Amino acid sequence: MKRSGTADLPLHYGKVPSWLYERMSALGLSIVENILTDYGKDEVLKRLADPFWFQSFGAVLGMDWHSSGITTSVMGALKRAINPHSAQLGLYICGGKGKLSRHTPDEIQRVAYATGVDGNSLVRASKLTAKVDNTAIQDGYQLYLHNFIVSNEGNWAVVQQGMHQYDGTARRYHWHSQHLKSFIDQPHSGIRGVSRGRILNLTALEATQNRQGILSLSKEDAEYTLRQIRHLHMPMRHDVQSKDVNLKRLGALLYVTREADIHTFEDLLLLQGVGPRTLQSLALVSEIIHGAPCRFDDPARFSFAHGGKDGHPFPVPTKVYDEGIAILRNGIEKSKLGHTDKLKTIQKLHQIVLQAEQQFTPCFDVQQVIEQERKDAWQYGGKTVMGDSKKPIQTQKGQQLSFFS
Repeated sequence: MKRSGTADLPLHYGKVPSWLYERMSALGLSIVENILTDYGKDEVLKRLADPFWFQSFGAVLGMDWHSSGITTSVMGALKRAINPHSAQLGLYICGGKGKLSRHTPDEIQRVAYATGVDGNSLVRASKLTAKVDNTAIQDGYQLYLHNFIVSNEGNWAVVQQGMHQYDGTARRYHWHSQHLKSFIDQPHSGIRGVSRGRILNLTALEATQNRQGILSLSKEDAEYTLRQIRHLHMPMRHDVQSKDVNLKRLGALLYVTREADIHTFEDLLLLQGVGPRTLQSLALVSEIIHGAPCRFDDPARFSFAHGGKDGHPFPVPTKVYDEGIAILRNGIEKSKLGHTDKLKTIQKLHQIVLQAEQQFTPCFDVQQVIEQERKDAWQYGGKTVMGDSKKPIQTQKGQQLSFFS
């Protein structure tokens, strides 16, 4: 097991509206089921333990692309969607935010009773990961969320988040049971957060000689940086800018889904009749499912699937969202009967975008894309926490904007 990384995020308050939470649960479950079908339970745990993939996953579900709310809302939606099907899926999500985090040991023991895994060792792992991030990493963040995700084979991942006492930021910590040799020598698989200067990290390998155990932390004087693990830093601003996305990747995706003739792709015949805007979302969902780890270093790009609840980069297109969920669910249900053609077609969509990237030279304006999405939002059932998108007063009829002309 190792700590797989961290993520720093601006701290956001407020609730996820029910219209989005329901969709997040449905799409999140479908994505997890698809990963399970093609790659297995350990791959799901590996993805959740990657701060870059996790942030991209939250963005594709329609949460604000950079905020701390991704952690609480995504894990809440996944727990709600996955746990009723845990016996079939072989995955269980324990814990949660605030009071729910204190129920983690009992929930783990119930999983152990149902599956036969060693509950005591899993409870110990849960408590130690929380202890390390709350105490051994003296970075000013106090944990308020702890989720322990475990398979019926006893492998696990941890996603937990702390709040800074003074500066209005949050830091997400990721752990993965795979390959972990120690809870105190560089254990994380990733950290996600905003840089706040130098911190005291007593889990860094360089701290071995100075570390006397958790009880002596307050006496330690040396400072260490979290440079040994994957660390994702997100800006405080809300708007998505060109520097936030890989323009080659986004441009190739927009070209394939909006400009190219889908009829020319034999592998996409089962998606005929699906509109360009839904194809755009499906292509990003397909990348979340099938993309290589290196594809997730620009999480903001995945917000071009379903926008964001606060309207950044644009309102959530609920009609597109629902159509994508229906296509995925249809493919998953058919695959259970041995008919995998639909899911393979969705996978091919990502491969076609990859091929297009090889010859694509970015020559478009991201802000132009965002503005067009906002203008068109009313057609796709656009919603934000402020309400429904309205039809623009002035529109140019019969003209489809091309970003590559």
